[in-house]
Amino acid sequence: MLRTHTCGELNKTYKDQEVTLCGWVHKRRDHGKLIFIDIRDRYGITQVVFVPSVSKDAHALAQQLGPEFVVRITGKVNVRPDKNANPDVPTGDIELCATALEILNPSEVPVFEIDSNAAEPSEELRLTYRYLDIRKQKVLNALVVRHQLCACMREFLNKENFTEVETPVLTKSTPEGARDFLVPSRLNPGMFFALPQSPQLFKQLLMVSGLDRYYQIVKCFRDEDLRADRQPEFTQLDMEMSFVQEEDIFDLTERLFQKIFKEIKGIDLPIPFPRMTHQEAMAKYKSDKPDIRTTKEGFSFLWVVDFPLFKYNTEEKRWESEHHPFTSFREEDAKFFETNELDKIRSRSYDLVLNGNEIGSGSIRIHKQDVQKKIFDIIGLNEQEAQKRFGFLLKAFRYGAPPHAGVAYGVDRLVTILLGLESIRDVIAFPKTQKGSCLLAEAPSDVDPKQLKELGIISIKKEESNG
Repeated sequence: MLRTHTCGELNKTYKDQEVTLCGWVHKRRDHGKLIFIDIRDRYGITQVVFVPSVSKDAHALAQQLGPEFVVRITGKVNVRPDKNANPDVPTGDIELCATALEILNPSEVPVFEIDSNAAEPSEELRLTYRYLDIRKQKVLNALVVRHQLCACMREFLNKENFTEVETPVLTKSTPEGARDFLVPSRLNPGMFFALPQSPQLFKQLLMVSGLDRYYQIVKCFRDEDLRADRQPEFTQLDMEMSFVQEEDIFDLTERLFQKIFKEIKGIDLPIPFPRMTHQEAMAKYKSDKPDIRTTKEGFSFLWVVDFPLFKYNTEEKRWESEHHPFTSFREEDAKFFETNELDKIRSRSYDLVLNGNEIGSGSIRIHKQDVQKKIFDIIGLNEQEAQKRFGFLLKAFRYGAPPHAGVAYGVDRLVTILLGLESIRDVIAFPKTQKGSCLLAEAPSDVDPKQLKELGIISIKKEESNG
């Protein structure tokens, strides 16, 4: 290792010890013959003093230091007098008196200050230089909390006998709701893969496979017109279980979130969470994701249940699935199929709402072929089209599909709420803009015509409107 300690580690107990630190020059201050710098890494900040009488060479080299230079410093830990101590940082009781300095890499002057207290640059600038933005404690902390959340999820589910399984990223296009991101296949000219909007079909196949309890923390992709706080790629905790009912999903979820909030926020979350039907929510709050907090402080969870199974598309004059066509329905509402009162059929779906934000959604699935065919018929999906889109799942259902259910929770949204931040872009390492572009990598971009020719694709540029 190039260092013996981190920049957030040293305190009075290290008095008179020789240590070596590595990090970035956060600030530099010249006081007469003395040069002070703050050296920073992801763990914290330590003050360093360069004294000519201690090391003439180190002092001379320190005069060249600028902001964000990467340095390696060796020195002796001195305890500061009480009047000079800085109670605002964990290392504030000590300073490092440098005996050696090595500049590992100089830096250009950053385009904005790497200081959480400095004026906030524009989001465009932040995202263009995201690697500098991440050096800020606030942004870095968001990524650390995100890691802690995912680690907590994995620890809990592993103990609950779940198996983490990766599902394909290159899969079949099954347009349902948002547009798919399409990937042309060079080896199969004119054919396309799609990036998954969710692992829905594959996780149901894993239940047919007998896996019983599946999860993964997975990237999903939707080519939709971006609203204020959406991303074309996002992360969710995806789960599926066999031989369960709603109460099993609710109990597991509530214990999971109880653990998350205890470990990350130190909050004892009361369970079970309250429940409200979709009809009640719309009547009382005019929203299917109501914020039931009496004040805006704290965290308030709510299960919203009994969503309609179908919604009517007035433009196309047809019925559509409210969630997705694999969602089961309440058995007592089966009679409404016969009377064609489809708007009265309640689904066995459930949403988890936190402070007025939908952070998860799931359902009991249809596992019988005849019932699935009935749903497809109602939403106007004939047998040929159903086979084209979902044939591999329907085929699997012929080989003994167990009753199963699942749910998925948005990781980006959850971290944002946990930290009280404004946008999910603040908790994603390299987010896209509201226009779906990556300013850092300058993507999407043109590609070499040779690549398009190999794929059998012709690029048609849209002419810009003159008004």
